[in-house]
Amino acid sequence: MNESTVNQSPPRRSPVGTRAVNTAAVNTRAAHDSAVQDAAVQDAAALHRTVLAWYAANARELPWREPDAGAWAVMVSEFMLQQTPVKRVLPMYRAWMERWPTPAALAAEPAGEAVRAWGRLGYPRRALRLHAAATAITEQHDGVVPADHAALLALPGVGDYTAAAVASFAYRRRHTVLDTNVRRVLARLVDGREFPPTAPSAAERRTATALLPEQPETAATWAVAVMELGALVCVARSPDCGRCPVAADCAWLQAGRPAHDGPPRKGQTYAGTDRQVRGKLLAVLREAHAEVPQAALDAVWPDQVQRARALDGLVADGLVEPVAPGVYRLPG
Repeated sequence: MNESTVNQSPPRRSPVGTRAVNTAAVNTRAAHDSAVQDAAVQDAAALHRTVLAWYAANARELPWREPDAGAWAVMVSEFMLQQTPVKRVLPMYRAWMERWPTPAALAAEPAGEAVRAWGRLGYPRRALRLHAAATAITEQHDGVVPADHAALLALPGVGDYTAAAVASFAYRRRHTVLDTNVRRVLARLVDGREFPPTAPSAAERRTATALLPEQPETAATWAVAVMELGALVCVARSPDCGRCPVAADCAWLQAGRPAHDGPPRKGQTYAGTDRQVRGKLLAVLREAHAEVPQAALDAVWPDQVQRARALDGLVADGLVEPVAPGVYRLPG
């Protein structure tokens, strides 16, 4: 090799050439993903049989899954289970359904009673939204939770996931139900990724819809079965691949369980945050069963600025009502 060759600068890559390379890489990845998804869909019938058989043998007995539970029970459970584990939800769910077995029963009481009964379940705005949904069901649907997805979606506090879940689980309709557990199972099984994207994507929905059984009853059971698989086996940390019924077909397992290569997954902190302060303020109001003076709220947190910010947030969210200067209560 002569000196001119050693010192020769590498040829400049034109922007067009770079774009072509990048486009080719993207197209290659897209073609690979499409091929993987097509293969999974072709094997869908066998996949259905395997997962449904596993679910029949391993499903947890939960009160909202009982044959006579009804659509209201399913809706209450879905609101409570958002970002909250089953073991924390169960006692609250039972107490709630005993007190308010129908939407009309809940709607007949002030929204503040829903917040009070929510206790320490977390994310108390869910209680307000559930009360608002119960009121709308009572006033617009004669107290019966609607079966139609669009009608469910029109209820206050009901998003696409909850509408699909209630229509599917309560009314056995055919809908794509994408919760965190389902998304994680499909990311590993079909896409070969440890975790799905931060937010649901159109590609995820296409894959989930393509895998949905055609028969509505089977589709409804499939939806909850995949969810259960994600909750019990294909968990976020330390998945138990040895117990997974579809391990032999899992793209992520076959690839050697590659680590997550997306944005870092940050755990939620609580201690010292505004969420903790809000919880302490609400606890005082829940336990008082009456109007609460400012002094009682001031005693729960030493940082005046953070305490005021948290209280203002509770008022803005409709979780607390100021009834006079320096006096507060739960809504209604």
